[in-house]
Amino acid sequence: MRRTKIKKKRSGQMLSKNLSQIKKACPLSGKNAPDINYKNLTLLKKYISDTSKILPTRITNVSHSKQKKLAKEIKKARSLALLPYVGY
Repeated sequence: MRRTKIKKKRSGQMLSKNLSQIKKACPLSGKNAPDINYKNLTLLKKYISDTSKILPTRITNVSHSKQKKLAKEIKKARSLALLPYVGY
């Protein structure tokens, strides 16, 4: 008789896979979402780090299209001297 090896699933592996697959909703889309505009400085400051770098999508959970618009409006606000290029 032959013995067959049975692979056991570890609960820790399954849990980590399920957590990585969960997607969060974009905070800038929906019914009560704020308008992305270069004049809305309080919104733009939420998506800038302490060193005035634009935060990436994987940290902010913003969708791709909204991230592009957000970056464009931040750059526009910087050129009008509403936001700093460099943090202190």
